[in-house]
Amino acid sequence: MNEYSVTRRARRRPLSRALCGRILSAKPLSCLSLALSLACGFAVDAHAAERASAAPQDPALAQRLRLEESLSRIDRQLYTGYFRQAYARYPSIPAGTLEAVAYVTTRWQHLQPDGAGYGEQHQHMPRAYGVMGLYRGEGFADQVGEGARLLGVPAQRVMRDPASNILAAAALLDRELRADAVNAKSPVEATRAALERYAGFAPAGAGAAAKSAVQAHARASFAFDVLSAQDKGVNDRGIVVPERAVAWERAFDAPALLRLRAPFVRLDVAADKVEALGTDNGWRIDPLDETLRAPAGSRSEAAAAEKSTDYPPALWVASPYHSTRTSYDSVTIHTMQGYYAGSISWFQNNPNSVSAHYLIRSSDGQITQMVRENRAAHHVGVHNKTTLGIEHEGFIANASWYTAAMYNASAALTRHFCATYSAIGCASAFKGPGGTGINVLPASVKVKGHQHYSSQTHTDPGQYWDWARYYNLLNPGTPGGGSVIDSFESSVGHFDSAPAYSGSTTGISAASLAERNCTTRKNGECSLRVLLKDDAASANAWAVRLLSGGGNPGSNAALTRAGGKVGVWVYTGASGLSAAVGIDDSDGTERSVARAIPVNTWTYLEWRLDDAAQWDAWVGGANGAITAATVKLDALWLYRDQTSFDVNVYLDDVQVKN
Repeated sequence: MNEYSVTRRARRRPLSRALCGRILSAKPLSCLSLALSLACGFAVDAHAAERASAAPQDPALAQRLRLEESLSRIDRQLYTGYFRQAYARYPSIPAGTLEAVAYVTTRWQHLQPDGAGYGEQHQHMPRAYGVMGLYRGEGFADQVGEGARLLGVPAQRVMRDPASNILAAAALLDRELRADAVNAKSPVEATRAALERYAGFAPAGAGAAAKSAVQAHARASFAFDVLSAQDKGVNDRGIVVPERAVAWERAFDAPALLRLRAPFVRLDVAADKVEALGTDNGWRIDPLDETLRAPAGSRSEAAAAEKSTDYPPALWVASPYHSTRTSYDSVTIHTMQGYYAGSISWFQNNPNSVSAHYLIRSSDGQITQMVRENRAAHHVGVHNKTTLGIEHEGFIANASWYTAAMYNASAALTRHFCATYSAIGCASAFKGPGGTGINVLPASVKVKGHQHYSSQTHTDPGQYWDWARYYNLLNPGTPGGGSVIDSFESSVGHFDSAPAYSGSTTGISAASLAERNCTTRKNGECSLRVLLKDDAASANAWAVRLLSGGGNPGSNAALTRAGGKVGVWVYTGASGLSAAVGIDDSDGTERSVARAIPVNTWTYLEWRLDDAAQWDAWVGGANGAITAATVKLDALWLYRDQTSFDVNVYLDDVQVKN
């Protein structure tokens, strides 16, 4: 899979959590010229892990990818020389810009939409040609024709010849850069406006449609992607985009960065402070997702609040093309046959009224929602009214687009569907090999590709989509080999919304709470956040009983003693915490031994029901061992020495093995 280079300069070294904490709590300053562009918590090794995690889980697919890679490397060596020729002819273009545009639009693949192996014109998207992915009208600008005119060559040459295609793109971009007085010595962020005009998402004379807020967002998204590729740098299997630091606050204003969810922050390392991204005070970096947040109550915060109400991690950009829904029966996996920003533009304004519910970006898994889930998007013909559609950036003939970030984001979204709509089960997802044609699957398969439905001609996501990998992401299993009884995807499940305040719970105040949280989670979309607040009137150590089933054993699933286990994923940023479980046995309630919770990492804690060494007597005549053949889960326990500070503990996927 195509990932960003792992070769980083010192400016990309990860900050320690402690330094991030000090920086994020500091008062913002005005922009300083010597500030470094860093990302809190950005880890160099994460890219290596991303690459390793992208290994195909389908052996046949792995073999196809090796062949594709060997052929692609030969072509990409030629393209590198063509880029040099283009810079020599158009010296005003900053170095690396053409390579970045080609990376964003085609992943350095010479697109030939009229040839075999390209795939169909998906969702009537305008076809893109060549290494630079130039449009030839069909609802977007005629970049092929205009570029050919500037070069003085036939349009067919621009479409078919890679060198001419790159030169035509260079001519178009050079024209836009010179209009802004930008040259090769200009800062890279100065190219933003020219890149937005170059994108070609609206034809000449499109009028109001070209000036809409959504179209402006699509063009900004394209420019952001091109600049992001340069800022991170790419060095992967023959694709090389030179790394150039981007001063993001000079390329976009703070509200735009907020909407684009740029994961970057300007730091004054010497002063150990974050610079302000704008004149308004109060800009900050969220310590959980490490992205920019607007000042509370500001207009920018209100504008950024326009996000998905169906799926909080997604941006909300409305498409006008939708109709009534009849049911929620399945999930359809698509490949765009185009790139992210262009698809956003197309689904907002096209003559065929096509759309999709969600779109996912390849590079980082960013998600944009364009149609509400309670409406039918227009993406799979006669099945529109019953299915939910996810469009994935890229082309079916190039596996480079299917990154680990994309798979992970898509699987989390589909798990949200499975948790929300009873008819859609992740366990019923397709897990067979990918293919190049139509392969109609039965209605019992609830998560499948466009090519798996009846009455279709489209063959996406095609042979390079790793269905085995996707199935495993949708159905990750459990460390204990059992089943999840509480995933917290749609509710707090068996658990109460607050710790019990009987005599068994000590040291915390009634302001403590337990609530579903969709920011910090181990699996899926959400977890259970337990906020513990100290009881100022008590000096007791904290002992917190989080009841299951409201304290009523009849409300819980039965657990089998023989070979039985109970476990839970736990995360906290506070030290000194431990956890235990309580079990309602036939002779009272037994409480397990406590297990320490490591700091700043998700940890799976587990207890065996048939191991007496793991249990202590608690109340009701308990004997300190699980003796009944069938028992019930009473509660999760949390312990800590008394402290005056609030503590957050996150729980996910409570699991049992019977």
